[in-house]
Amino acid sequence: MIPELGHVSLIIAFVLAIGLAAVPMWGALRRDIAAMNTAPSLAVGVTVFVGIAFALLAVSFLQDDFSVAVVAANSNSLLPPIFKFSAVWGNHEGSLLLWVLILSGWMTAVAYFSRGLPLVMVARVLSVMGMVAVGFLAFSLLTSNPFERLLPNTPLDGNDLNPLLQDPGLIIHPPLLYMGYVGLSVPFAFAIAALMGGRLDASWARWSRPWTNVAWGFLSLGIMLGSWWAYYELGWGGWWFWDPVENASFMPWLMGAALVHSLAVTEKRGVFRSWTVLLAIFAFSLSLLGTFLVRSGVLTSVHAFAADPERGLFILIFLALVVGGSLLLYALRAPSVASRVAYGAVSRESLLMVNNLVFIVSTVVVLLGTLFPLIMDAFSLGKYSVGPPYFNAVFVPLMALLMPFMAVGPLSRWREDSARRWLHELLVPGLGVMVVAALLGLLGKAAFNIWIAMAVLLSGWVALGVIKDGWRRLSSGMTSGLQWRRLSPSFLGMALAHLGFAGVVLGAVVVTQESEEHDLRMALGDSELLGAYRFELQSLGQQAGPNYLADQAVFEVSRNGEPIAILVPEKRRYFASGQIMTEAAIDASLWRDLYIALGEPIGDNAWAVRLQYKPMVRWLWLGSLMIGFGALVTVFDRRYRSQAVRNPVPQTGAKAVAS
Repeated sequence: MIPELGHVSLIIAFVLAIGLAAVPMWGALRRDIAAMNTAPSLAVGVTVFVGIAFALLAVSFLQDDFSVAVVAANSNSLLPPIFKFSAVWGNHEGSLLLWVLILSGWMTAVAYFSRGLPLVMVARVLSVMGMVAVGFLAFSLLTSNPFERLLPNTPLDGNDLNPLLQDPGLIIHPPLLYMGYVGLSVPFAFAIAALMGGRLDASWARWSRPWTNVAWGFLSLGIMLGSWWAYYELGWGGWWFWDPVENASFMPWLMGAALVHSLAVTEKRGVFRSWTVLLAIFAFSLSLLGTFLVRSGVLTSVHAFAADPERGLFILIFLALVVGGSLLLYALRAPSVASRVAYGAVSRESLLMVNNLVFIVSTVVVLLGTLFPLIMDAFSLGKYSVGPPYFNAVFVPLMALLMPFMAVGPLSRWREDSARRWLHELLVPGLGVMVVAALLGLLGKAAFNIWIAMAVLLSGWVALGVIKDGWRRLSSGMTSGLQWRRLSPSFLGMALAHLGFAGVVLGAVVVTQESEEHDLRMALGDSELLGAYRFELQSLGQQAGPNYLADQAVFEVSRNGEPIAILVPEKRRYFASGQIMTEAAIDASLWRDLYIALGEPIGDNAWAVRLQYKPMVRWLWLGSLMIGFGALVTVFDRRYRSQAVRNPVPQTGAKAVAS
């Protein structure tokens, strides 16, 4: 009965989503106040019934109802309860339901926090989001029903959740990633609503900006968590592989970064208006493209869900409708609302334009590298593979080009500035950064490493720009001490994100250049020296888990004869599926990680072992955390709460002009 109730709830949510897509939009066209006022209630209704469906699916997992096909395929009676719950979205059908739940949650948030906006704008925004919800609910009901039964042939037990997903990081990673993916539908909806109303002004940018920052912040955190999971769970010690599904989430992040900066210019100076709308359309379109890549079955990846071509065709058609319809509307309306504000070649606007161009070109580079093998295969032109060498050769120089502008941007002036003033502001501290970069390029070694020196130079340059801008704000007009109130949430968020980006770049270069790795055979009592650390295999044993049996190896790690850590890597065999999984053991610190992973048993109490020394690898994730939290901090800025008051309902009837 529970699955049937869940299915009915989804159908009700689908009907309400159709109403949300149609009624408020009709009201906006007819200027019917009553019709437009239905938008918030319909959005809440969709959320309630999708939430009920999601909760009932979770109950089916927790109760081991193996008559439900998705439960039988992705759970097991021995699975710990926490992983039974995360198994709800550890499959195609359930993850799609989570997607719709988060989308409906964003709709409800827009309905609640946009009560001060013009009614016609709110109606259009929620209606556009309702159209997106209709598409995904139809996808779920028609091709990916999570409540499909196996009656009367109910299995006695389930196939178990993929062991790769039986990890705390994978409990949090998909919801965070989806918060970003789906959250980009909000600036998309604002952009389409603004095009419909012909109102691409500073007010529209101010309304859209906090939603964009929050979505982009969640997407940053989701990508970071996925990278961290791959590092410690897959046993290879890498943090980014340029996997096509990794790229599927990275492309919206790059386009979202351009959108975040473009909205700032549109809000403050009224320029880049058409450009900003186009970025909002492309950012959400890339989110839909990522959904297609993951769920269509065209990719083979540890991240992808196996799916049939029918599902991929559905998403492809939906993607074509969204992108085609949006670009058609843009082509019709954008020329009439283009910016007419002038600015000089040396100005903050120009620097932000360069910033946007670099992010867009970077997105195109990643897109081409991801789709090229698929296109060649689709036209039977051969099997091709595009891997890290291509991406590193093309993408890395683009990021290096971006960083000098990141330091100058916060210090530059709107409309008109001068290179002489930039030189005056940054010459002396810039020379100091160059000296430090030259010294750290040695890192205590005889050979000078140009790549580490460049990373220190560029990261220090970005950090210098942030610090200089912060000091200027604090000391401007100083009469009675530092003016701490001048550091607004917008500035603090920008500073955190820029410093985090500098940390990511520095960590990525150092760990790439200076990491050490040994693959070897080790038996009881053997030891190996890696860098300044000695690894000794002290004992071997077995440990039973709730649904697996693990072979364990106990290593003592010492430095200069002093023990510093006991590491216990595992090789797990899961009972239900018979899959073998590697669980790495890591001794982590801010400056280095020591990493041990077991390979295969070789005999005579010996194992193949991988030992790795990873300097500054934690800076990658700490920097990413700073980027994500920096984006979230910006929404506390007071100007985002001082929105325009919605036009009151006239006393003369149900129809009125609300603009």
